[in-house]
Amino acid sequence: MPWLLCHCRPSPLPPPLPPPQSAVQNPSSHLWASQCGPPPWGLSCLLALQHILVLASLLCASHLLLLQGLPPGELSSSPAQLLASSFFSCGVSTILQIWIGSRLPLVQAPSLEFLVPALVLTQKLPLAIQTPGNSSLVLRRCGGPGCPGLALWNTSLREVSGAVVVSGLLQGTLGLLGGPGHLFPHCGPLVLAPSLVVAGFSAHREVALFCSTHWGLALLLILLVVVCSQHLGSCQVPPCPWRPASNSSPHTPIPVFRLFSVLVPVACVWIISALLGLRLIPLELAASPKAPWVWLPHPAEWTWPLLTPRALAAGISMALAASTSSLGCYALCGRLLQLPSPPPHACSRGLSLEGLGSVLAGMLGSPMGTASSFPNVGTVSLIQAGSRRVAHLVGLLCVGLGLSPRLAQLLTAIPLPVLGGVLGVTQAVVLSTGFSSFHLADIDSGRNVFIVGFSIFMALLLPRWLREAPVLMSTGWSPLDVLLRSLLTEPIFLAGLLGFLLENTIPGTRLERGLGQGMPSPFAAPKAQMPEKSREKGAKEYELPFPIQKLHPCIPQPLRCLCPLPEDPGNEEGGPSEPGETADLLPGFGEQCPESSRELGSQ
Repeated sequence: MPWLLCHCRPSPLPPPLPPPQSAVQNPSSHLWASQCGPPPWGLSCLLALQHILVLASLLCASHLLLLQGLPPGELSSSPAQLLASSFFSCGVSTILQIWIGSRLPLVQAPSLEFLVPALVLTQKLPLAIQTPGNSSLVLRRCGGPGCPGLALWNTSLREVSGAVVVSGLLQGTLGLLGGPGHLFPHCGPLVLAPSLVVAGFSAHREVALFCSTHWGLALLLILLVVVCSQHLGSCQVPPCPWRPASNSSPHTPIPVFRLFSVLVPVACVWIISALLGLRLIPLELAASPKAPWVWLPHPAEWTWPLLTPRALAAGISMALAASTSSLGCYALCGRLLQLPSPPPHACSRGLSLEGLGSVLAGMLGSPMGTASSFPNVGTVSLIQAGSRRVAHLVGLLCVGLGLSPRLAQLLTAIPLPVLGGVLGVTQAVVLSTGFSSFHLADIDSGRNVFIVGFSIFMALLLPRWLREAPVLMSTGWSPLDVLLRSLLTEPIFLAGLLGFLLENTIPGTRLERGLGQGMPSPFAAPKAQMPEKSREKGAKEYELPFPIQKLHPCIPQPLRCLCPLPEDPGNEEGGPSEPGETADLLPGFGEQCPESSRELGSQ
């Protein structure tokens, strides 16, 4: 036995493994992200253009799905102007969101949660009911002599704009009253993770519809994105001359393939499609010579939004679904950037400004509101780079496109397979991030297994069931039908609602639920692993800009929920942060050269 001990001594047991870290904390995956300072202006412009392409894919998809059932020539406004008004409202909302909203680099876009109530609302024309054999009920548009004229489509679009205004007002009111701040601490990983999973699944029908126009080009785009972001993601090139030497080492290489893993494949497939002569452009958004080059969006240019009981019901559904989607987007973006979970005041400010953006969009006649874009957050995860500077540039570019419908219409020349491929890859990243969030809770617990499975399955089952048999949701009062059909066909709202109810009614320990001990945070596990300095730095990222903080004494008491509490870590040491301090939210930015933090604030 002594010989055995002596013999085994040169081969000691391996040291215990460190605690499991999330994928976003892998140092090798954030080699370029560990630089100091924000991206240079040239690189920021290219990254902003990449986000514009993702945003254009979402905009064209939502407008196409809404306008494809409308008869041509019956709209009071051209599709180019509708697209430009959406770009303008998205740009204004993005700038406000980064400045005084949640302060996260989130791009605002017409979320698909606005599309479902809009489609329900535009189905006002009487429907002919057919029951072929024993199959499900089939609804077809009434085409008989007693059916109303096609001019009712314009009234339907006015109702949709009115619903967008109602949703913005309701969402802004919820944010000003601090409703999200009160609910968000009760949303653990078992509430947010199913919502992210369902958000990734929710667009699969639209993605398949666009990719089916040419599967070859769609698969080529997806293949190029995978190769650039994963296989060539670690390949780095020497820095370009635009890299400022004051912010980082001039010898630091840049992972150009990963950073442009969306821009380069889109450009390649777009060029191949043009060389092959494939015109895969939707006719509903085809270029029109009547679209002006310069145009100033203003309210009631065509007609005022129409407020009806049906529009009110659809607006309530839009507000609830968009709020659920945005809260999940805040948590996802904060986790990708290795920041603490968004505090209540940041969530309340973010939803308030998203509501303001929706009101602006509805007043401009847009059929879509604004909310935080899941595809753009998926792009941040894919390229592993997120910056306020880039998001500001995206907002400015959107405002510029909104002032020129002809330029905005150039983005409709993107082939449909490219739109489907971009949305498919970015939604897949959101889906995978939702799955990775389950490890924060005790996934082996029978309680948690039931909550996860039931929330996801029912959120995907109910919308499909109501699409197959829509007549079953007929109460005899049209506004109530619109409200029920809109809410019960919103997968992300159903997932969030079911997860929230089950999570807070089924008994379970805080550790089992993934909340940690004494930490009312949705992502308490990664927060506990962060050092104190990183938590304080992260808390400062959610604070209001310094000029706005000076107005804190003037803010009425009911609106104090929009401001950080005095005991927040961001107010304990170091005083208020300058606007733009640590302007780039990439993990590690600003840590290697703290003396330049004031310079970053001036940028």
